[in-house]
Amino acid sequence: MKVEQIYTGCLAHAAYYVESNGEAAIFDPLREVGPYLDRAKKDNAKIKYVFETHFHADFVSGHLDLQKKAGSTIVFGPGANPAYEVHNASDGELFEVGNYKIKAIHTPGHTMESTTYLLIDEKGDEHGIITGDTLFIGDVGRPDLAQEIVTELTEEKLAGHLYDSLRNKIMPLSDDLIVYPNHGAGSACGKKMSTETTDTLGNQKQTNYALRADMTKEEFIKELLTGLTAPPNYFPQNVMMNIKGYESLDTVMERATQALSPEAFEAAANETEALMLDVRDNEEFSKGFVPNSINIGLDGNFAQWVGEMIPSVSQQILLVADPNRIEEAITRLSRVGYDNCIGYLNGGFENWKASGKEINSVNRISASELVSKQKEGQLIIDIRKKSEFDSEHVIGAVNVPLNQMNDHLSEFPKDQFFIIHCAGGYRSMLASSILKQRGWDHFVDVRGGFSEIKETEIPKTDYVCPSTLL
Repeated sequence: MKVEQIYTGCLAHAAYYVESNGEAAIFDPLREVGPYLDRAKKDNAKIKYVFETHFHADFVSGHLDLQKKAGSTIVFGPGANPAYEVHNASDGELFEVGNYKIKAIHTPGHTMESTTYLLIDEKGDEHGIITGDTLFIGDVGRPDLAQEIVTELTEEKLAGHLYDSLRNKIMPLSDDLIVYPNHGAGSACGKKMSTETTDTLGNQKQTNYALRADMTKEEFIKELLTGLTAPPNYFPQNVMMNIKGYESLDTVMERATQALSPEAFEAAANETEALMLDVRDNEEFSKGFVPNSINIGLDGNFAQWVGEMIPSVSQQILLVADPNRIEEAITRLSRVGYDNCIGYLNGGFENWKASGKEINSVNRISASELVSKQKEGQLIIDIRKKSEFDSEHVIGAVNVPLNQMNDHLSEFPKDQFFIIHCAGGYRSMLASSILKQRGWDHFVDVRGGFSEIKETEIPKTDYVCPSTLL
């Protein structure tokens, strides 16, 4: 059966392309629809359906642009009532895509409209299941992601529904079915997903903690809800965009691709409430940047950290990027709903520097230089996730997870020198840029982070395998 997984690493997201006899279906597409249109064109196929497994919280789907550009029918599961035209599938409904059939299986729990799609080939044989956030490889979907937006049910009630869906709808299916989930390791939609992005259902029944045959509903609810941290801040806003609709990416791109001279860029920063976002590599940023800009590098979990650290998707943004990565940055911002980029610095930071305008920088030290400072008793602030910190950390270090930083700025002293680090330098430079923006100056960042610190003689706690990756 012709099923292609289209995986996007920075969001740990999987969309799917299914084609038969000149007809195609896309499952859970990202915001930019060009790759799906190009893929269908290669097969000389029409995208007949866009299937959505649920209202996504971690990204803005591309279903509306596909509906507009390809004439596709958007399909949601039972109970989904968005503010645009869709087909609400009934439980068990069959859809034809060429010689294939797609069966909608209502699997509420992650959300109440969550639906799994069973793939049936031209011979009538069941091939696999596209599970959305109902079932991952090694995990299942969290029931606490903006559930208050679409239901009055508690996370405990939703977890109970998920237990029933897995036991009554998924586990009775054939062991040889291939499981095609919506996410892999790195997504905040589950606690501890595998790095594998497909598996057989039979193997999942043997290895996935949530599919233990002897597990009671009460045990399932307890295990599922244990170890969860607060959902990322942008999730409820993305859910609402997916329910209410949004601007075409073409419109967003046209507004954002306004090249601004250093003078015009500075004026826009002074005359609006726009945030200056520098998406260059963290090492390059540390050497010099536009004052008051923050650094979230494209070469990392860019979309997720934008969503975590910029509170509102309505925030206006002025972009600083390498000239050949402007459109990439705008596209990746839009994936998580940040549609209000109003222009970019023409020529990038080098043009700003050449104009003679003021620049700022962040001091960095190596892990070997940290050794002497640690012996002097200098304050060390570790901004990794709690699960990372609990697993292993520098003895005496203080943990302030990056995603909680804005609410805990008081833990970063202004009258005392301190050192910050993360795992590799990406997150700590983001934190450093925020501190610089807010007026902190007496600190240094550790180049290479804890991955380099581990190789030094600095005393560290014994390693403990983490029970959750959140």
